[in-house]
Amino acid sequence: MFRGIFETTIDAKGRTSLPAKFREVLIEKFNDARFFITKSSPVSLGEERFTSGLVIYPFKEWSAVEEKLQNGAGLGLTSAQLDSVKRTMVASAVDCTADKLGRVLVPPNLRKHAFLEREIVFVGSLKKIEIWSLAEWEKVLAQDMKNFPADTQALAELGL
Repeated sequence: MFRGIFETTIDAKGRTSLPAKFREVLIEKFNDARFFITKSSPVSLGEERFTSGLVIYPFKEWSAVEEKLQNGAGLGLTSAQLDSVKRTMVASAVDCTADKLGRVLVPPNLRKHAFLEREIVFVGSLKKIEIWSLAEWEKVLAQDMKNFPADTQALAELGL
């Protein structure tokens, strides 16, 4: 599973390096170096403000997401919501493989969407990897502190 936070940079042409730790997980846990990059779901910053980053799914995980979206049944989404998810996330998805040095090219439309200009952060999130601009990541972390569960029993049941 993907764990950890890695700060790095992206150049003006959209080239960045996928952290070696994450490349290892792709091969060892998912048996495939291929992955998809797409828009992440919006994150509420409170007071009707939202931000969004990007998300990387291993090839196998993304295929499972597409299968669920194609079937649509039992997801608890209206037809309009399902169409919005498809147009936002599926239409933006790009099939990728890092080169021998771990470099990845993030397309211009995805960089613009996630405000990726120079300093970026890769965030492990179990079966996927999030990509954030450093500035947006700091906003998300601040909101996460507000959203963090105060119920210690629930945390104890999670083993935390």
